[in-house]
Amino acid sequence: MLEGKALLDRARALSNRPEDEIARGCGYVGPSGRVLKKSFYRALVAAKGYPVPNSVSRTASSGQGKGRQADFRTRVHGNGNLLIGHAYTRKLGLEPGQEFRIEINPDNGSISLLPLEPQDP
Repeated sequence: MLEGKALLDRARALSNRPEDEIARGCGYVGPSGRVLKKSFYRALVAAKGYPVPNSVSRTASSGQGKGRQADFRTRVHGNGNLLIGHAYTRKLGLEPGQEFRIEINPDNGSISLLPLEPQDP
């Protein structure tokens, strides 16, 4: 990710391109390939000489923090599905393709995932 004068020079050279291409050309791309626009804009502001506050809430967007944290809440979607996101499956050590039996406790309505043994070929 370019900074300072190098960032300003490269952004000027790409100024006839769409914003996403300018940010990408300056190296503001995350590990997943997503353009890091907020980090790019903050770096441009800093390169222009304006002070940029460096608070805890802002460090996550610059790639230095922990990012979004799982809050252990979910809701039933309009189609009736209940989604358990990647943060939770990773925390549980679950791998793609693993199968589970869903068990519902009628006393308190809790849901349990019981691992199934892989089927022999």
